[in-house]
Amino acid sequence: MSEMYQSVSHSRWECTYQVVFIPKCRRKMLYGEIRKQLGVIFHELARQKEGQIIEGHLVSDHVHMCIKIPPTYAVASGIGFLKGKSALAIARQLSGKVRNLTGEHFWARGYAVSTGGFELEAVKQSVLSHM
Repeated sequence: MSEMYQSVSHSRWECTYQVVFIPKCRRKMLYGEIRKQLGVIFHELARQKEGQIIEGHLVSDHVHMCIKIPPTYAVASGIGFLKGKSALAIARQLSGKVRNLTGEHFWARGYAVSTGGFELEAVKQSVLSHM
């Protein structure tokens, strides 16, 4: 098998997804200080779930990324974790809130996802074409 595959227990995997999601009400908020912080936040959160962000682009009104998520996690739980924890991090770091973060809503519900499969280069080009 190729070196591009990773292994978990008794399986070899290559689970690459193209994901797009937006801020609440598609507000044009992904610029300035938020934009600088979100890249670091997303990469750290992906590592916490044993994932990896291969390519990503923050446009003023949406996030477009190519991400690897191991098969031990459902895509929905991985993306939910990224969106939920990044919203909390934004509230803490940029809004100055430390406690009582219930009710903080930064991202809109839902997301669009497509499997990357063996066409990873085509997915990377698609992500880069939004630049």
